[in-house]
Amino acid sequence: MASAALTAAAPVTAATGPAAAAPVPAAGCPVTTGPCPSVASLLAVPKDGRDAEWLKESLQVAVALELATIPPYLCGWWSIEDRSSQAARLIRRILADEMYHMGVVCNLLVAVGGRPRIADAALAYPGPLPGGVRAEVNVYLSGLTRSYVHDVMMAIEAPDVPLARQAADAPSIGDFYDALLGAFKAAAPVMTARGQLSERIGNDVMEPVTDLDGVERSIEIIKEQGEGTASSPAEAFGDDHPAHYYAFGEIYHGRQLRETEDGWQFTGAPVPFPATRPMARVPAGGWSGASTAVQGMLDQFDTTYAKVLSTLDAAWTDGDPRTLRSAVRAMGAMEAPALRLMETALPDGGGNYGPQFRPPGT
Repeated sequence: MASAALTAAAPVTAATGPAAAAPVPAAGCPVTTGPCPSVASLLAVPKDGRDAEWLKESLQVAVALELATIPPYLCGWWSIEDRSSQAARLIRRILADEMYHMGVVCNLLVAVGGRPRIADAALAYPGPLPGGVRAEVNVYLSGLTRSYVHDVMMAIEAPDVPLARQAADAPSIGDFYDALLGAFKAAAPVMTARGQLSERIGNDVMEPVTDLDGVERSIEIIKEQGEGTASSPAEAFGDDHPAHYYAFGEIYHGRQLRETEDGWQFTGAPVPFPATRPMARVPAGGWSGASTAVQGMLDQFDTTYAKVLSTLDAAWTDGDPRTLRSAVRAMGAMEAPALRLMETALPDGGGNYGPQFRPPGT
C-alpha cells in the first residue's frame, strides 16, 4: 500500500474534551452492522468481559481509525510542490507508517476470526475521528498549511505525555491500543495465520501474527511510530525518525526537535515550510456547483478511491497478496486526478479544488 502513495518554541498543547459517556454512533465504522460503539464504551467494558468478540469489534474500530488518517495526510503530501523537500519526506514516511498500521490491524482482526470491512469504514470529511477518539478534533481535507498541520495532523497524533498535551478525559489512540494489547493477553484467543497477508510497506514488513509476542510487537510499533513512547521522545527516535506527532511538530515549528538543558524543544536545524498547491478546505458534503470538467475529475478520483477500498476488502477476504498489490496499483492511480484538481482554481477564488474522498455509496 505504501508504494502506491509514495512508497524556539515549546510544543503546542492540544485542546481537550470530555469523553463519551455512552455508546454513540461512530464515524467511519461499518454501516452494514449499524452504529459501532465509541472507544469510551469499549473501554468501559470490564476487563474480564473483553473476549474474542470484544477484540473483533475493537479491531474493526482500529481499522477505521488507521484508515481515517490516510486521506488527510495524502492531501497534505500531494499539495507539496517539491517532493524532495524535508517536509515532503517526513509526510511520505508517515503515510507509509499509517498504511502499515492499517495492514497490521487488519491482520490482527483476521487472526482472531474476523474480517476487515474497509470500504464500510471510510470516513466522510470533514468529521470526527472514528470511535469518538480525540472528540475535539475535526478532521478535514486541505492542502498543507501550518494550521492544517497543527489542527489536524498534530491533533490526531498527540500523545498523553507532558511534552505534547495535557491529560484529557477523552481516550487517546494510545489508550485504545493499550486496551487492545491487554485484552489479547487476558483472553489469549486462538490465532491463525490463514487469511493474513505479508507485504513490505515502507520500511516495515507486514507479516502474519500468530502469538502474543507478535501482537505485543505489532502494537508497540504502532504506538511508538505514531504517538511516541510515554517516557521520552528519545525512545521514539531509535531509528533516527521522530514519532509522527513530533515529525509534524517539526514542520509546524520549522525546526527539528532537540533535547536542551530546558527539556525537549523545537530549536534544532531548520525545517523550511514547503511551497504548496493552494488546495482549499473541502466543505461538508463535498464540492458543489463544479463545472462539468471538474466534476469529471472528482468522479474519476472517487471511483478510483472506491476501487481501492473494495480491492483491499477483497485482499483480506481472500488472503491473496496479488489482490493487495492490485489495490496498490489502484491507489497509485488516485494521484493524477488529485493533482489536476489541486491545480484548478475555485470559480469564486479562495484557493483550488482538491480530492474529497467521498465514501462509496454516498
